[in-house]
Amino acid sequence: MSEEKDVMKWYVVRSVSGQENKIKDYIESEIAHHGLSDYLKQILVPTEKVVQIRNGKKINKERVFFPGYIMIQARLEGEVPHIIKSVNGVIGFLGEVKGGDPVPLRKSEVNRMLGKVDELAEQTDNVSIPYKVGETVKVVDGPFNGFNGNIEKVNEEKRKLEVMVKIFGRKTPLELSYMQVEKI
Repeated sequence: MSEEKDVMKWYVVRSVSGQENKIKDYIESEIAHHGLSDYLKQILVPTEKVVQIRNGKKINKERVFFPGYIMIQARLEGEVPHIIKSVNGVIGFLGEVKGGDPVPLRKSEVNRMLGKVDELAEQTDNVSIPYKVGETVKVVDGPFNGFNGNIEKVNEEKRKLEVMVKIFGRKTPLELSYMQVEKI
């Protein structure tokens, strides 16, 4: 088993940017179609979670971290490299000399890339509570966009703030999400 583990190396496949996940699926199905699944351990498209606000709604999206690159852990023997190269959208392997063999990533490079993938995965889960009671914030989203107010309460579980805003000379409490305000 240890011998096989040593043979499985990481390579980077260059692909058409914006279609990495689709190409990943194509590679997997082509390899399976040819009955060569034993030669392919895993394919990774490193992504990062990005939070966008659209129409006042928080949307979690995944964005490809290295556009145009797919990491692949495989044993490139026999037909395997040719099958991968013939997949629609694949430009070729990174580091290959024209007509030469694909060059595997060094261990340090693999660790750096995989470390980055893990770091990106953890990043969104461990968002610390960035606001404290008494702080002044500016509303950046929703009907009260542009108003300033003071934080009265912080609800960590719901990720909401109660912000006291002066509207027409009267103090009014607003319940806002973390994404709707920014520090001044």
